[in-house]
Amino acid sequence: MMSEIYDNIRNGVKGYRREPRGLFAVSGSEALRFLDGLITNDVKTLEDGASMLAAFPNAQGRLLAAVSFAKRGERFIIETEAATREKLYQNLFRFTFAGDFVLEDLSDAHTNFEMFGEAEDLRAIAGSDAFIFERPYGTGFFIPNDTASEFENALNDALEIDDETFETLRIEYGIPLYEKDMDETTVVPELGIDEMISYKKGCYIGQEIIARIHFRGHIAKRLSGITLSRSLDAGSELKTAEDKNAGQITSVAFSPKLGTHIALGFVRYDFLEPGTKLFSGETECVVATLPFI
Repeated sequence: MMSEIYDNIRNGVKGYRREPRGLFAVSGSEALRFLDGLITNDVKTLEDGASMLAAFPNAQGRLLAAVSFAKRGERFIIETEAATREKLYQNLFRFTFAGDFVLEDLSDAHTNFEMFGEAEDLRAIAGSDAFIFERPYGTGFFIPNDTASEFENALNDALEIDDETFETLRIEYGIPLYEKDMDETTVVPELGIDEMISYKKGCYIGQEIIARIHFRGHIAKRLSGITLSRSLDAGSELKTAEDKNAGQITSVAFSPKLGTHIALGFVRYDFLEPGTKLFSGETECVVATLPFI
């Protein structure tokens, strides 16, 4: 079944997946000031209706949550993975006592549909009360629960994507998951997602570390694509031919389109050049550019 759904998605058939993601709205006269001091991107540049990627780091520049950030009128809309929903909520909630900063948890009032493929026709059906975010694979829709069934009915021949197929697709697209490919030990620039960081904005929590890496040095390692001569387990160590430590695998899948096993993993700086051959035991591991496809 996975192969059939995968083939259809890769051949242009629409697909969707429902995820229990976190969705928050922040408003108030001090919302912009507080948020700008918490995230890696420049929220001040965000125009009404637009969105951006960002990260919430801790004081050491390590990742608390990766998010999509949008502006809707006087409210800022933030969405994140289920794994970071509670952590992000608590991180924001403390500011409700510090000034005019209003936090709404919209997660349970909306149904999330992650759409793979072209979804322009669904924007009007989603309605003005929906929240929409661009994805590497398509579009993320957050539909109010009372109209979610109507939206789902409009999907027509779209295929619902199972967990195994999604895992393959998201690795092909180079999308990391929290608690799998990244966590609170990950320094934000190590994700290699340059568009989530502004190096021109003012101070924010963790900025000193993140800026120092960018302007005065380099990352110790970076999330990379890796092609494998055979399957490996997540957590497998990467070594050079001289047995030097070169990194670690975080996620593995077989890519039918590429006809080989592929992985996400952190590769040490000296070995990041695409085409670099590394090893995990007898398995050859070749560094690749993300996304794979």
